[in-house]
Amino acid sequence: MGKIDVTIVGGGMITNDLLLPVIYHLQRTGIIGQIHISALNSEPLKKLRDNPDLQQSFPGQSFMPHPDFLEPEKNCYPELYKEVISSMKPRQIVVVAMPDNLHYDVVMEALKNNQHVLCVKPLVLHYKQAEEIEQITREEGLFVGVEYHKRFDRRSLMAKRSYQLGHFGEFVMGDAKLIEPYYYRHSNFQNWFTTDRTDPFVYIGCHYVDLVYFITGLRPVEVSSEGVKGRFPNGNQGFLWSDARVKFENGAILSVTNGLGYPDAGAGSNDQGLLMYCEGDDKTGMIKHDDQYRGVAYCYLENIGPGGSAYNYVSPDFFRFVPWEGEGYKPVGYGPDSVSAIIGSIKYIEDNAGDNIEKRRRMIEDIDKKGIIATPANSFINELVVEAGRMSITSDGRPVKILYKPEPHVEFR
Repeated sequence: MGKIDVTIVGGGMITNDLLLPVIYHLQRTGIIGQIHISALNSEPLKKLRDNPDLQQSFPGQSFMPHPDFLEPEKNCYPELYKEVISSMKPRQIVVVAMPDNLHYDVVMEALKNNQHVLCVKPLVLHYKQAEEIEQITREEGLFVGVEYHKRFDRRSLMAKRSYQLGHFGEFVMGDAKLIEPYYYRHSNFQNWFTTDRTDPFVYIGCHYVDLVYFITGLRPVEVSSEGVKGRFPNGNQGFLWSDARVKFENGAILSVTNGLGYPDAGAGSNDQGLLMYCEGDDKTGMIKHDDQYRGVAYCYLENIGPGGSAYNYVSPDFFRFVPWEGEGYKPVGYGPDSVSAIIGSIKYIEDNAGDNIEKRRRMIEDIDKKGIIATPANSFINELVVEAGRMSITSDGRPVKILYKPEPHVEFR
C-alpha cells in the first residue's frame, strides 16, 4: 500500500518531545511519506532540525519547513498553515500541535481540505465545537483522533480491563495530580498559557479526568475549579496552579491538582499520579498509579536531567529512545504507542476503504465503539469538562453542572 503524508501544524515542545520522533520512525519503517511542519516563524523549525537527539536517532532524515529555514526569525506567518494544508493530497494526515485555544481553527481547516486529523488533547474548548467536528467526520468519512496518551499506558489498560470485570467494585472517591516542571514557565508557554486562554486543569488535568472515564465509563456531571495566578518571566499573567473537583454520575468525586511548578532541581521530571477508591460487597477496592516514579533512578555525571539536575527518577514508560535492530534509535513508550495507533488507524482506513466513503464511515464507527482511541464521538465528555472548568476557574470556583439531556451542555449550578 502507498505511504501517507503528514503535515504537523506547530513546532513547539510536544512536536519536539513526542510527535516528530514517532513520525520520523514511522517514515523510516515505510508508513509515512513526506513530512511537512508549519510554524509561526522559522525559529522552532531550526531548533527541530538541529536537535542532537533527533539527529542521532534519525540520521539522514529531515522535514520540509514552512516558513523556510532561511526566513528571518522576526518574520511571522500565522496563516501559512492554511496554504500548506491546501496543497496536500486528499485524505492525508494533519497533526494539530498548537496551543489549546487554536485547535478548533486548525482542525476545521484540515477537515475543510479533506484531511484526516491527529490532535493533541484537549480537542477543543467547547462542546458545540466538538459536536460540529464529529458531524463533519461522520459525513465525510474522515478520522479525527485525540492524543490522550495515558490511555495507552499499560497500567491504564490493565485497570480498564479489571474494572470492567468487576475486580475493584465501583469508583467512589479519588485524587489525581500532575505538576509539570517549573522550567515550563520559561518556554513558549509564557506567550499563550494566559488566564484568558487556558489553565492547568484544562491543559493537563484533562488527562486524568479522561483516564477515570476511560477506566470506569462513568460520565462527569459537575466541575468546580479554582486557580492561583502568577506572572511568567515575560510579565504575562497565567493560572500557574489549579485545584478542581469533578463529580461523576454515580456520585463519585475526583480531586485534581495541577500546576507548572515542580522544582527543576527535583529528582522527578514532574509529580503525577492517580488514586481511586472503589466500593464493593462489604469491602473496598483501590487503583493506585504512582506515575512520576517508575522504578528507575539514575545519577548522571553532569546535570543533564530534565530540569538540569543530576539525580533523576527516570520513567521508561512514556517516552524513551532505545537501541533497536535498525539505524539510530527507536522511540518507545505509551506516548509513541498512542501516536502510532492513531496514525496506524488512519493508514488502515485508507488502505482498506480508500475512496469508498461508506466503508470509511463504518470503519471509523468501529473505532469509535472500541473506545481505545479518543475521538469526537466517544470522548466528548472531555470537551464538556474543559468548558465547565473554564467557566468555573474564571468565576472563582463557582460549580458548573454538566447536563446530557435534552442536549449536552454546561451551566452554573
